[in-house]
Amino acid sequence: MNKGSVVLATLLGGIILSSCAAANDGAGAGGGVSMSMSQNSSALNQIAATIPPTADTANEAASITKAPAPVKSQLIKKATMSLVVESIDKSINEVTQIIDKQQGDLIKLAQNQPKDEFSRSTASIQLRVPQTSLDDTLTQLAKLGIVKNRSITAEDVGDRIVDFQAQLVNLRRTETNLQKIMDKAGSVRDTLSVSQELSNVRDSIERIGAQLKNLQNQVSYSTISLNLEAAVSTKNPQRGFGLQVQETWNKSTNSVGKFSMGLLKLAIWLMAYSPYVFILAFGIYGFNRWRSAKTGVKLD
Repeated sequence: MNKGSVVLATLLGGIILSSCAAANDGAGAGGGVSMSMSQNSSALNQIAATIPPTADTANEAASITKAPAPVKSQLIKKATMSLVVESIDKSINEVTQIIDKQQGDLIKLAQNQPKDEFSRSTASIQLRVPQTSLDDTLTQLAKLGIVKNRSITAEDVGDRIVDFQAQLVNLRRTETNLQKIMDKAGSVRDTLSVSQELSNVRDSIERIGAQLKNLQNQVSYSTISLNLEAAVSTKNPQRGFGLQVQETWNKSTNSVGKFSMGLLKLAIWLMAYSPYVFILAFGIYGFNRWRSAKTGVKLD
């Protein structure tokens, strides 16, 4: 084996080791590269030994390991706010206008109607806006009513983003080198072996790339959970004359029905206890007769 073949074999060994490291890191964030990569490493080394080295082999081998870049803070910000407003419907329209002005998105809207006329209407809104507009959006929302509570939380995901980016760099370098090996592989068996590893690497690139994009979107856009509560109940003191008459009639008939039912229940109770009432009345009458006879006073 000449010196160039040794260098290329060393390069492939570094490719495989970096791919396995990326697989292990990716497994901690939602899965890793297939374990077949490590199982076929010896086969790839044998293939590399039969392929003449290219001019940039030494440069690629030297560039496998680079100094890590400094981690930049990447914050995922989430805010919650509760407001007491005069009108739920009007406030929802104003919130929609604020979202459009800040170039944000309405994610969720749930409006709860009161079960009775004395309950208050409520609404729950979830929206997202560019992180640079978060403070201004909260200020605009606070003007819609009285702020009951407000909070902001932040999570630094800079390390995770850098880790995903490093994995993608290693995986793409591996993809490039595996493609070169497959182009120069002679036998069908060698071609299929390299092709399988290349497919595994590309699957990992797509998965980790999606996770990285999701984190970056969460950093770019902040989520706001807004709760609205009406200041007064839905009861309207200025209803029409007809509605007031109808409501009075309903209440009066309901009252008469309850009163009649109460009398009926009282009568049933009296009937049930009537023997005791007669015994008590007879006892009182007998006692009065006895006392009159003893004193000589005649009862009418």
